[in-house]
Amino acid sequence: PWELAKRFKDRVHFVNGYGPTEGTIGAIWGPVDDQYLKDAISVPIGRPITNARIYILDNRLKPVPIGVPGEIFIGGTGVSRGYLKRPALTAEKFIPDPFVDQPGARMYRTGDLARWLPDGQIEFMGRVDFQVKIRGFRIELGEIEAQILRHPAVKDAVVVAKGNNPDDKYLVAYFVPEPDQEIEGEEIHQFIKSHLPEYMIPAAYVKMEKLPLTPNGKVNRRALPDPAEADRIVQEYVPPSTPEEELLSSIWEDILNLDKVGVISNFFYLGGHSLLATQLASRIRDAFDLEVPLKEIFTSPTIRQLAKKIQQYKTTEKGLQAPPLKKAERTGKLPLSFAQQRLWFLDQLQPGSSFYNIPGAVRLIGDLNIEALEQSLSEVVRRHETLRTTFDDENGKPFVVIHEAQPVKLPLIDLSNLPEGEQKEQLKKLTLEENRKPFDLKTGPLFRTQLIKLNEQEHVILLTMHHIISDGWSMGIFLQEIATFYKHIVEGKETKLPELEIQYVDYAIWQQNWLKGEVLEQELNFWRETLGMDPPVLE
Repeated sequence: PWELAKRFKDRVHFVNGYGPTEGTIGAIWGPVDDQYLKDAISVPIGRPITNARIYILDNRLKPVPIGVPGEIFIGGTGVSRGYLKRPALTAEKFIPDPFVDQPGARMYRTGDLARWLPDGQIEFMGRVDFQVKIRGFRIELGEIEAQILRHPAVKDAVVVAKGNNPDDKYLVAYFVPEPDQEIEGEEIHQFIKSHLPEYMIPAAYVKMEKLPLTPNGKVNRRALPDPAEADRIVQEYVPPSTPEEELLSSIWEDILNLDKVGVISNFFYLGGHSLLATQLASRIRDAFDLEVPLKEIFTSPTIRQLAKKIQQYKTTEKGLQAPPLKKAERTGKLPLSFAQQRLWFLDQLQPGSSFYNIPGAVRLIGDLNIEALEQSLSEVVRRHETLRTTFDDENGKPFVVIHEAQPVKLPLIDLSNLPEGEQKEQLKKLTLEENRKPFDLKTGPLFRTQLIKLNEQEHVILLTMHHIISDGWSMGIFLQEIATFYKHIVEGKETKLPELEIQYVDYAIWQQNWLKGEVLEQELNFWRETLGMDPPVLE
């Protein structure tokens, strides 16, 4: 840490170094000089030594620009031959060096993150393993830790991502105060806010006496406790003061399932994520009769900020006044939504790909009424046109084909006679095969099910859809409706849910009729101005 170097710099000359055993220990060395304090978050590790080649590369093995984090690769005479009697690991970590003409030259993949500084020094930033993606942003946890450690009252700190799936992940900072120092999470929160972007700010701060360590002295991240509610950063409640803020506050409370939301609270700190942001954008459109781009929720994540954006859109007529969404006639060749057009085009570009499959597996415990489950699936498919949709084209122009509802039959695979170990292997194999099996958008169906019997009291149902007819949010609704119908059927109740007033094809027709002419030109002009008329070629 800078604090240690500065404390003893008048008495001790520090030299920092870096190098794993696979690179013969030392590969990068350099004197510690506080002239780098403005450029680097932590003490630079120096420059490559003689006969060592240091590359900082992205995930495509391309060199990154100065200041951009990448993975350290080591080449040169110090690189070892590999791991004794571990050929697979050797092949994974010791790869051909594409930057030299020397036959057989290899470089070692360290798994460490770093970046070049303008003068050729290298700043270490942590492990690739500690790189996470939250709300679409790729985050280096070491960069956040380094900022927290700049606080003079913090002795040690580590940051981890918590959450069960990519859409609800959030950052938690664990910190150990310096002896005889009193500091709380709120103070650290305020300290780092001016140095880091919003998406890198932890949502909770946990004070600890010491960090748990592994036997080799590294932080045991798995042993870190889950944050309590008191550890979360809760901003003071500021009530709505305008009609827009009141309406937005009501929408947020409903979507986030909270009793009260203040106008300066951050949507994502309160548990919001990308799918809920999509719901929020839809509710804003209905409430304000105004189409606000989804990106505004990410750039203006508080009610006050978003209310100001809505006012700006109204007064400058920048907002797109959306017509009401109504049920359309099912005549002629029905159009695709813009999102479906993109997926259809990608399928034409690379047919037979399973890349856009949405797989799901649900373990069912207890007595299973297979006939009732088939009836439930049949009712959900009847209810949602998108589940019985395929896509044809005429002269290269795609259109939607909606088929009549047919009873769903569940293919059954019985693994109950297999030993437990073999049963697990077969279940894994069948699941992977189903996930990787492509769909034919023209012939369909674009929705598949398969039931696997493990024993009389345990089954697994595999559900796979193509992304052109579904998404993560829709999958949740799909499973909820199956459960509702199944419960009604086995209990002998009437199996009925309110009929859907709007189907996805209605939305597609609405979107195609709205986004054209002047409205479409306005959208295109935005991207022309943003990207320019000669955007760079994507590699």
